[in-house]
Amino acid sequence: MRSSLLYLLRIKPELHMFNTINVARGMWETSSNTLQEGVFYALCAAYSLVGVVAAIQLIRIQHRAPEYGWTTQKVFHLMNFIVNAARALVFGFYKNVFSFKIQILKLVLLEVPGLIFFSTYTLLVLFWAEIYYQARSMPTSRIRPTFFYVNALVYCLQLVIWLLEWLDYSTATRIVARIFFSAVSFVAALGFALYGGRLFLMLREFPAESKGRQKKLREIGSITVICFSCFLIRTIALAISACNEIADVNMLSHPVLNLCYYMITEVIPSGLVLFVLRKLPPKRTSIK
Repeated sequence: MRSSLLYLLRIKPELHMFNTINVARGMWETSSNTLQEGVFYALCAAYSLVGVVAAIQLIRIQHRAPEYGWTTQKVFHLMNFIVNAARALVFGFYKNVFSFKIQILKLVLLEVPGLIFFSTYTLLVLFWAEIYYQARSMPTSRIRPTFFYVNALVYCLQLVIWLLEWLDYSTATRIVARIFFSAVSFVAALGFALYGGRLFLMLREFPAESKGRQKKLREIGSITVICFSCFLIRTIALAISACNEIADVNMLSHPVLNLCYYMITEVIPSGLVLFVLRKLPPKRTSIK
């Protein structure tokens, strides 16, 4: 009798825990379709809003300074629009995307915007690096080719990974893909820390009364913190998802995880950067 009582006392907490898990699972299964729909459409709306802001900013800049051609600022806003439009389409038609029988098509649609996002924001690193080296009277001839070589290498390696996943989508190829994206995000975070930090420290050396010094310090400091944090969080999240399939954000059954990940690592940072870079070139004045 005593041993039976002890046995019941010992297993009662475990039974209670399993009952709680089953109840939670039942509630999740009941509300999962509604939650998925709400989350993915909310992401579609958020990306659409940021994309529209980027497009409007590009049009306004082009209207003010058409004579300068495709500057880094214009390309940045164009690529921002492309990234956000692509994400909005993917999440707007998520039912079609996640129902693809060919796994590699789904992976390409989910991962291509991430690659473009990397190229878009490393454009800022390129721009800052050129400014820094020019200010220090250092040669700048290798900076732009290095930017293109790095991006070309990233895209080529991604193509190889897609080929491997197409031939055999397994746990091993999934881990390789996540680790690769994590490493790419870490490179971007280092770029912002290195050149954003250098440019910020260089501007601090200027006299306090220099025109526009404080404004540029705030601008560069804000963007450096935003982008470094964004890519560092991506690095950690993707590294975790490589080790634990449950933490994979690109799954239909993880809408809340998708919402948190994409809002923190793409939507909010993009919106903040567009807000910081909202200043337009001066209006053209016609000479009569």
